[in-house]
Order: sequence, then structure tokens, then C-alpha cells
Amino acid sequence: MNDRRQFLTGAGVGIGSLLLGRSAFGMFRDEGSAADAALPHFAPRAKRVIWLHMAGSPSQIDLWDPKPRLRELDGQPVPASLIENERFAFIKGTPKLLGSPYEFRQHGQSGQWISELLPHTARIADKLCVVRSMHTTQFNHAPAQVFLTSGHSLIGRPTMGAWLSHGLGPLDPDLPAFVVMTSGKFAPSAGSAAWTNGFLPSEHQGVRLMQAGDPVLFLSNPEGVDRAARRRQLDAIARLNRLASEQHGDPEAAARTAQYELAYRMQARVPAIADLATESQATLDLYGVTPGEPSFAANCLLSARLAEAGVRFQQLFDWGWDSHGTNKGDDIVHSLPEQCRRTDRACAALVTDLERRGLLEDTLVVWGGEFGRTPMNEERGGSKFLGRDHHPHAFTIWMAGGGIRPGTSFGSTDELGYFIEDDPMDVHDLHATLLHLLGIDHERFTYRSQGRDFRLTDVAGRVMGELLA
Repeated sequence: MNDRRQFLTGAGVGIGSLLLGRSAFGMFRDEGSAADAALPHFAPRAKRVIWLHMAGSPSQIDLWDPKPRLRELDGQPVPASLIENERFAFIKGTPKLLGSPYEFRQHGQSGQWISELLPHTARIADKLCVVRSMHTTQFNHAPAQVFLTSGHSLIGRPTMGAWLSHGLGPLDPDLPAFVVMTSGKFAPSAGSAAWTNGFLPSEHQGVRLMQAGDPVLFLSNPEGVDRAARRRQLDAIARLNRLASEQHGDPEAAARTAQYELAYRMQARVPAIADLATESQATLDLYGVTPGEPSFAANCLLSARLAEAGVRFQQLFDWGWDSHGTNKGDDIVHSLPEQCRRTDRACAALVTDLERRGLLEDTLVVWGGEFGRTPMNEERGGSKFLGRDHHPHAFTIWMAGGGIRPGTSFGSTDELGYFIEDDPMDVHDLHATLLHLLGIDHERFTYRSQGRDFRLTDVAGRVMGELLA
């Protein structure tokens, strides 16, 4: 019986090895190989990225895209031609137009139009490149978040941070290349799919930092296990993984070893970086941070410290921007101003602090949600609170640093803010532009999986040269 079991096990491994190794006969290129492994392709303008993802999607109509005509028509039915064959998440029937209740003013020498709800961001207007012509194909949160982070609306593709971890690697070998932080009421709707490694080796998945306790889960050794004992454990596990890799050809065995080794190195580095109490009072005041109190502002300050320490890509998700107007907790009169008060100061502080640390020049900062909000009032179930439904046709992002042209306003929407009028920019264009600034040709940056080459920008995307400094 034992001999037969060993024969069947060995036969299974042998057949699997033949199938996995079919490229040895020249039939296919190896799974997991890159079409062009020499990265970067050209001199980069940026070394790292910090993406501030306002999950739930802030209203561009109330923050970035002033529409006087929309205010004039407030309360009137939306023109039927605009919503013909349209599909909404919650709006039923013929909705009424909803002008913004907030004032806009121009700021800085660049004259950026910014809402009164963002007074701190307004002070850095000349450092920003504001894109008012973003659009997407998705109008529900999870698919839109997955699309924005991975370039595809279905779960399973690597996210941008994972692509960069694979292609460029870490700036510091003792720190992860890809870090994720969350704040607000909930994690993003897409959950960990928003920072997945997809079909890339698991070592490239985003490392989530916690706001309480150990900054990384299980970072501390268990009671009775010292660092020397941990080292002996990892050495033994590495030997076992190496044997498994040699016997079965499973690349995940090596990936697990790499993850364990990174965790071991992080034990010595991350706690000190995460200790915000070591910052000066002036810096804490700049962000509005109280050490030990979890907040979006604390995440932003930690992000600056991680950038300085050598983290390649950071994604900060802040949930709470889903302003439907079903109640006081999610409308544009009470909830939206509160969200802005909670985040505006920290976003501006991050840009200012990066510049002060000498990092803004080669750090790309991106701010925005996964889609926009409608210029109509949702009025779900007859609600009297003011709110806006999901809107994929137009939304606003801003970028700063890392080779982006500062003081730039790009793209525009029609007089009601419904459709893009000039210079449309989609998710693939955004990814292509960010990769270009990191020294990567998005069309040559591929990974073979399931018998074909994949790339972050799928089969689309163009570098938006107008946004480059």
C-alpha cells in the first residue's frame, strides 16, 4: 500500500512537472516570466507613490467642479436627454437637479477653483494638478475600487502596488514595497481585493498596517520566543520550503519564505517608524495628530515617515464619502463637511511635510475616489436629506509632486457637470501616466499568467503628457 501511494504521488508530481514545464519544449514562454524585465525602462521622475483613496467617492460637484448653471436650475427636473438609457445605483424616475450649497473661490497664482469645504487644501493650490475629467466604467463601489486599483473590474488581477512591488521592488529591503492603511467608518467595499497581489507571487500583496496594537498583525514574537529562537524557526521553515519548491516546483514556497524573512526584518524597523510620538510638536500640529489616537491624519503622518524610510507604494483608504442623502449621516449638508474637516488638514499637511522632508520632488501623491456623484438629488424613498447617487461619467482627482505639473487644471465637464466636455481621462490613462513617471513603459510592463501576457493597463491607456512637468 505504501509503495503504491508513493508511486501515485511521484507520478502526479511528474505529470504536473511536465505540464508546468511545457515551455522547455518551446511551446510557451514560462508562466510568470516578464516580457521586459529590465526596469525601469527609462529615468524615472518619481520613486514612490502615496495614493489617498477617499472610499465611497467624494462629490466633485461640491468640492472641485463649480457649476453656476446647475445652481440656477436647482430643483428642476433633469433634462430627459441626459438620462436616457442611463442606469443608476439608486435613483428612480426623473430626478431633480441639485446645485451645490457651497461657495467656490479661486486660489493661488494658478487660480484653482476649490470649495469652501477644503480650506487647507486651498492653501497648497499651486502644488496641485487637478483633473476634472476622470471617468470610469463602474458605478458600484467594490467593482469601481477594484477597477481603479487593478485596471480590471473583476477580482483577481494584481493591484498597482503589487505590480510595482514585483517590477521595481522595495526601496529598502527591510520594509515592504507595498503598504496599505485604512480609516473611516469601514474598510473599502472591495476589502483586500483592493490591495491583492492577484496572480503575482503572494509576497507582493499589500501589507496592511493597523492603527492599534502592533502596526502589523503578529509583528511581536509570542511569549517565550526570543529573536534567536525566531531566527532558528525561520531557517528551518526556509529549508522545508526549499525542499517543497524543488520537489513540486511551486513558486509560492519561495514567496512564503520571502514573506517570513521580511516580517523578521520588519520587527526591527517598523515599531520605531510607527511611533509618532517621536515627531516634533510642530509636525503633530501640522497634521492635527495626537499620538496613540487612530485617525486618517495619523495615517498620513505615518505615510510620510514610511516614504522617508523607503516604502515604494502606499494606499491610504478612508471610508465615509458615500453621500446618498438617505439620512443625516450620509448627506452633503452634514456628513460631507464632517468628512472634509476630518481629512482636509491632513491631506494638505502631507504634501507640505513631504516637501519639507525633501521628498515631494520624487513622491507622487494622488487624491480621489473611485467615481463621481450625480448633479441630481437622489431622494431615495422620498428622503428630505440632500444627497447624490454614484456617477461614473465624471469625477475629479488631484495629484502632486513626482514629476506632475503643479498649478495645473486639466479637463472640464458640461454646464451641469454630467458629462466630460474636454480632455477625458480614464483609469487606464491614469495608470499609464503614473507608471511613466516611475520610469515604466506601461505597454512593455507585462506578466505571463494563464497562458497569456497581462499588464496593469490591460489593452488601453495613454500617457497624459499635458500633466507632466
